[in-house]
Parts: sequence; C-alpha cells; structure tokens
Amino acid sequence: MLPLPLHLIIFFLLVILHHVSPQDLYPLNPLTSSELTQVQATINNYFKTNISYHYVGLDDPDKSSILSWLSDPGTLPPRLASATIRVDRKSHDLVVDLSTNTVVSDQVYTGNGYPTQNFAEQAYANWLPMSYPPFISSIEKRGLKLDKVICQAGTAGWFGEHENGRTVKAVCFYSEGTINFFMRPIEGITITIDLDEMKIIGYQDREIIPVPKAEGTDFRIPSDAISGGRRRVSQEQRFKLDGHMVRWEDWKFHVSFDMRVGVIISLASIYDPEKNEFRRVLYRGFMSELFVPYMDLNEEWYYRTYFDAGEYGLGLCAASLAPSRDCPNDAVFMDGYVTSGNGTPIQMPNALCIFERYSSDILSRHSDPKVVETNPKVTLVVRMVATVGNYDYIIDWEFEKTGVIKVTVGLTGLLAVKGTTYVHKDEIQEEAYGTILSENTIGSNHDHFFMFHLDIDVDGEANSFVKTRLETVENINGSVPRRSYWRTVSETLKKEADARIKLGVQALELMFINPNKRTKVGNNIGYKLLPGHVISPLLSNDDYPQMRAAFTEYNVWVTLYNRSEKWAGGSYVDRNHGDDGLAIWSFRNRDIENTDIVLWYMVGVHHVPRQEDFPLMPTLSESFQIRPNNFFERNPNLMQRNLKQVNI
Repeated sequence: MLPLPLHLIIFFLLVILHHVSPQDLYPLNPLTSSELTQVQATINNYFKTNISYHYVGLDDPDKSSILSWLSDPGTLPPRLASATIRVDRKSHDLVVDLSTNTVVSDQVYTGNGYPTQNFAEQAYANWLPMSYPPFISSIEKRGLKLDKVICQAGTAGWFGEHENGRTVKAVCFYSEGTINFFMRPIEGITITIDLDEMKIIGYQDREIIPVPKAEGTDFRIPSDAISGGRRRVSQEQRFKLDGHMVRWEDWKFHVSFDMRVGVIISLASIYDPEKNEFRRVLYRGFMSELFVPYMDLNEEWYYRTYFDAGEYGLGLCAASLAPSRDCPNDAVFMDGYVTSGNGTPIQMPNALCIFERYSSDILSRHSDPKVVETNPKVTLVVRMVATVGNYDYIIDWEFEKTGVIKVTVGLTGLLAVKGTTYVHKDEIQEEAYGTILSENTIGSNHDHFFMFHLDIDVDGEANSFVKTRLETVENINGSVPRRSYWRTVSETLKKEADARIKLGVQALELMFINPNKRTKVGNNIGYKLLPGHVISPLLSNDDYPQMRAAFTEYNVWVTLYNRSEKWAGGSYVDRNHGDDGLAIWSFRNRDIENTDIVLWYMVGVHHVPRQEDFPLMPTLSESFQIRPNNFFERNPNLMQRNLKQVNI
C-alpha cells in the first residue's frame, strides 16, 4: 500500500482536530477506552509475557504544570498513564508515555502488601472450592446442593506473620430459595486460596451451624409499591457539561473517574460577582480509603477487616445508575472505564450522574411586618454508587449557590450476617458479636471509616490551617448580671503534628485560610470544615487491623501537598503492615504554614445492626461540609452578577 501524500495527511489531521473539543484534551480527563488499549499494547510489548493488570489510571500531571496550563492554555502537560501490574509474582509500578507508546518508568515494588484484586482472579478464586473434594464433602455433610452454593473470595488481612503470601479466604453462601444469598451463610468452613498459584492451600471444616432459612430474605420491592419520588417532570438543564467540565450557577469544576477511588472532583472554583472573577476553592477531592472492620473473633470471621478502595477498588465496583431510580430521569449520566485482568478496557455504563436537587429546603429566609423574603434551595449533585460485595455506598458531591460543598455518604445494601444455632435472644449465653435479626441469623457489629482527601486551595496554593477554640470566660467585673460568655482563641498551626486532631474533645472551628489575602474589613479569607458525626476507632492501637488503618486514629489530618500522597492506606493495601500511608507521611512533621497543604477528613459510623436492617438496609447517611468563611465580602447569593465579562 502506497503512503498517503503529505497534503492528505495534513487534511485528515485538520479534520480530526476540528471535531475535537478543547475539553477532550483537558489534562485531568480520565483515560479513554482507546488510551487504555494503548497502555495495554505498550505494556504487553514491553514485557512479552503473561501480565496481570491491577490498576491503570491517569498519572496526574504535577499540580504546578496544571495551574500553569490553566493560566496559559498552550502546550498540554505530557499525557501519562500509571499502571500497577504483576509479572512472575512481582508487582511493578509503571508509567507509560502515551505520546511515544513507551514505558518510561518501571519500579519493582519490594515492600509489604499487594495490589488491588482484579475481576479475573476474583472470579477464578470463587470457583475453586466447587471442584475441591473436601469442600464438596462438607457441603454434602450439611445436606446442601452444590449447585446452589456461591463462594466469594475476600482479603485475609495481616496478623503479624513474617511470611504472608498473596492469599485470600473464601466465604460461601447457599442460594436455594432466595435471590439474597448473603442472608444464608454457610458457617464453620475456612478456605485459604493462594492467588498467585490459584489453588487452595488451606482448608478447615470446624463445625456445622444451621444455614439460616430463605423465608423473608427477598429484598425486592414490587414495582407498584415503589414511590415515584424521582420521577419528576424533567426540568430544563441549568448546568452545562463540556467534556468533563461542569458549569452550574457560579460554580465550575472538573469531574473524573478512577478505578481505585471512583469519582474525583477537581479545580472547583466559584465566581465572585464583586471581584468579577472565578476564585479557586478545591484543587482535588475524592474518597481515599474505606475501612470496614468486623468485630467477630470466631475463626471464620476475625480476619474480615476490609479496605474497600485499596483492596477492591471503588471504581471497579461502580454500579450502573438507573434513571428514575438511582438518579432523577433528567440527570446527565457519564460512563467510566476500568481495565480487566488482562488489561482490556471495560466500560462502566452510567457510572456517574449529575443533576439538580430541588429539596424544598430553604436557602435563606426572613420576614417582618412589611416583607417576606424566602429563597428556595437548589443544589447540584454529582453521584456515584459503589457496590462492594454486600454493601452499597452512595457518594454525593453537592454544590450550593452560597459556596458550600457538601459530601454525603449513604450506606445501604445487605448486612454481613452470621449463621447461628440461636433462634431467640434469650438463648444467647456467650459473646454473640452482634444482634440476632431472625432465626439462626446474627448481624455482626462493624465499623465504616471513610477517609477523604481534600486538596483545598483558598484563592491559591499558599494556605495555612487555623484551629480556633471556643473558650468559656467567667465575668468577674460584675458590671452586668451575666456570669460568663465564650470567646474565640485562634492558632495558626505550623507542623503536621499540630494538625492531627480528634474531634469531640472540645469546641473547635477548623479553617483553611489564605494568609496573604484579606477582606475589606481585615478578615483572613478562608473555608472552614463543618464536621458531621464524630467517630473514633475503638480497636486497640496494637491490634493488627488498627495498625494498618492508623489513618483512622484522628478525624482530621493536614499534610504538605505531595502528588504521590493520594491513598490514605498506602499504595499496596492488601496484607500490608501499616508501614505506608497517611500516618507515616504525617509523622515526617513537615511545615504546613503558608504553603500548599491538604486536608484529610474522616467520617463514619459504628454499626450495631438492628432488625430493621434485615434483609435490606435502609440508607444511613453521614455528611460533612466545607463552607466559605469570610471568603466573600457578604452573602454571595445577594450579589449582582456580571458573568458575561468573565471567561468561563
């Protein structure tokens, strides 16, 4: 075949570029399906052997290069991909240059821990027990049908072993008579699987416990019983989606998707009508890790201490959102892409949705004899749902007109339950580790710790973290009959060690400020954290799961910005020893005053199951906010707008 003439090549390039939106070239966009295929081909060509893929995502450009590009959009930062793979039982961290189709960095990981599990190895491990004679015998001994048994291989944790291979432990269930097999666990059996060898290396059948009955476990709701709360009349879309950039009211921000952490919000800026400019609030935000330890110390349960982002991948577990069910029917949906075990791209349809929420709440209100002024509250929501095994996590990023960003996590789905001989609470004479929910069924006590990475930039990167105490003062001068009042005492924290904070001990205000800018009346401009429900770990510090989840020891951490410090539990979470991650980074005790800093905030719940959680758990929500604090000169909702003069 003859090569094309130069003028035709130039013509085709011009045609292609003419149809490419500038937002398609945005440097923070997630890798496309074609780019993931490109990464796969490059890595396969580099190794020329069997490869197991565990993570592929955008290798984030350095923050300085992104900000430089934003101020002068010219040459794009290099388009790089980050990949974690395993070859010959070794983990490799790779960087692929998409412009040259070359591996530009190959680091063999030699520390503790293993990468996120992929779909292929999970599926294969789940089927191994079905052909394992001792397991078949155990099923027959219980009078169960093998073709109705479902097994799921889950991470096994680390409990002080010097040599701990890449092993998982399978938990099995009985599906006969119900779609909800999670409510019919098969107890007493421990199956240990080596993922590298892909074979069963340990088996124990300790005792026979009755399998809970199928009756009453179906969680499906008849379609005619479902309320139409989300089936509203379609509204005219008042937000604009250009590629991955969202524009709504005074907000603009970037939405992305990652196979490890799921939804990522970047470059959130809000328009200030008085300054007639967009002002930066959040450079990057996402759920960094999710720790779920169960409190049952039986042989088949003690190891169930899961790190859902690092071990399973929130993006890998993204659910396909259904219009009129998961999101309003006028929502805009976005697909996500992940990779399979062999590196092939997998489309995750409707992984995210974006919609306006009309909640009938009041944004602001006042009335007097002459006037009544009420402003309805309308917000913009970016949503994803991650279904990690039995649990469904609803993650909402909600933007308000007043400059507030609210993050909500909803817990729903199915409890992890344990089979038992008990049919009534009065029979229980020993530690049950949970609540009896139905005959032969105990819901196990457990925790959910959600750690968020929030790279807040208040009007720029140079920020400080201010802790303000609300202190009681006794009135001793006797000039008025009041005996006390409270005042604020503020302190700008200087080191990372100063910024490890346990909430609930004293009344505090926590704020990111720009120490180099003030309002007209002299206040430092800032954004403050409005915490939600305060939770602290109840495990002892020397317990192995808590050593691995040391990031939960404090509700609030502040660290110096470092592009590589993204994942609170460390890069390699599965079976690690707690020697990487947020707690380790913080103990470097770097300076955090008037520099680029990152807020880490933990929200969560101690979950004591109740009968109303059975067989399907109603959503339990926890949230927090970051709110403008002297960021504007006055209520931004009352300011006059002149958006036409601003480049949006």
